[in-house]
Amino acid sequence: MANPEKSHPLKIVALLVAKPGKAGDLKALLDGMVAPCRAEPGNLRWDVWQDQANADRFVLDELYVDMAAIAAHRETAHFKNYVGRISDLADRTPLVLESVHVA
Repeated sequence: MANPEKSHPLKIVALLVAKPGKAGDLKALLDGMVAPCRAEPGNLRWDVWQDQANADRFVLDELYVDMAAIAAHRETAHFKNYVGRISDLADRTPLVLESVHVA
């Protein structure tokens, strides 16, 4: 584990599997998150991917300058809206990742 005193980038990857009949609503929610998340000062990347083999599966690929930026992200109105709606739309598995070997 990295030194918690040192500021370093952190990645969040979230696997989202839409509940039956909810893929369109999930995609709309994610589409609405793109611009405000990318505009956050500590955000380096916020991308949405959709599985070619299963259109009900989405992956969020997020990169933040440090843990403080993630904490700030979690306090935004758009994130709170997402958290308030996501459990009705999808099963969610989020991972907060620290770099090991990154080019």
